[in-house]
Amino acid sequence: MNAELLSLTEIAPQAWKNGAGLTRELAASPAAGAFDWRISVAEITRDAPFSAFPGIDRCIMLLRGAGMQLRAGASAWQQRLDTPLQAFCFSGDDVVDSSLIDGDCSDLNVMVRRGCWRSVVSVVRAATAISSADAGLLLCCDGAWDVAGTQLVAMQALLWRSAMPALRVEPLHEGASLVVVRLCQDGAR
Repeated sequence: MNAELLSLTEIAPQAWKNGAGLTRELAASPAAGAFDWRISVAEITRDAPFSAFPGIDRCIMLLRGAGMQLRAGASAWQQRLDTPLQAFCFSGDDVVDSSLIDGDCSDLNVMVRRGCWRSVVSVVRAATAISSADAGLLLCCDGAWDVAGTQLVAMQALLWRSAMPALRVEPLHEGASLVVVRLCQDGAR
C-alpha cells in the first residue's frame, strides 16, 4: 500500500513561536525549508494571532474541544469554528486572530502552496470509496477503520507522500469518523 502509519501520540509537539499552543507536524513536502504542502495537528491553549503564510491556501478543522472564533482584519471575515470535523478554508495571506470559545482545543491544519497544489478535506462516517490523489492522509478521529487490510484506531493516520491510491474504507464501529485529506497538484484530478 506504500503508506506510512503515524500515531499522533508518538509525534513530538513543537511549541509555537507565540507560545499559544503546540504543533505536531504529520508531514510536509519537501521535508525541509519552504513547503509545497504541510499537514499538522495543533493544540491551542490561549487566544492568539495565527502565523501568516503568504501564497498558501489553508484548511482548518476542529478535532477536539469547544473551538475558536477566527477573525481576519483586512478581508473582514469571521468564522466560528465550533463544529468538530467541519472544514473551513481561507487564504494564508490573511491576518487572522483566534479567540478560544471555552478552553483548549485541537485542530487539523492542511496548507498548500497556491498555484502548485490543491487540497480536498472531508470526513467519512460510513463505508466508502476514496479517489486517488497525488498525496494524502487518512486520520481516524473516532472508532476504528479498515483501510485495505490495515486497521486504524483513534488518532492514528495513514500518510502517502506520493501516489495515494484509490481505496475502500470501512468503519469497524458505529460512530466512527475518518478525515480524508487528498492533495492534488494543480491541473491534476
